[in-house]
Amino acid sequence: MNRRSIFRSLGAAGVTVLVLTSPFAAAASEVPFSRAAFDQAVASGRPVILAVHASWCPTCKAQKPIMDALMHEPRRKDVTLFVADFDTEAALKKQLHVAQQSTFVVFKGGKEVGRSTGVTDRAEIAALFDKAL
Repeated sequence: MNRRSIFRSLGAAGVTVLVLTSPFAAAASEVPFSRAAFDQAVASGRPVILAVHASWCPTCKAQKPIMDALMHEPRRKDVTLFVADFDTEAALKKQLHVAQQSTFVVFKGGKEVGRSTGVTDRAEIAALFDKAL
């Protein structure tokens, strides 16, 4: 018997079924990068993390699963993550003085509070991301 038919059977028998959602349901959001949305989020003072990544970058590929896992932790539910393309966001890179892909820039209260480039250690990335909290 599969889960769906078990829930139907329990419901038909008058049993209340409580379905618990995973902690990932309340996770922080990764937002497709747009300059307007990014500028608005930073200006609002909300916690924001900008990841400047390139699809061809091996370091970025190593950072991606770490970044995803950290952003799904409930403590970062109010953090907005923007992932900007290193190859196409020249004006953004110039404004923020980003010279390399695999760069994270963290904002809190509308101000930059941390940055790193090329880091792939989970603990170091977590400590950086926590600066947004």
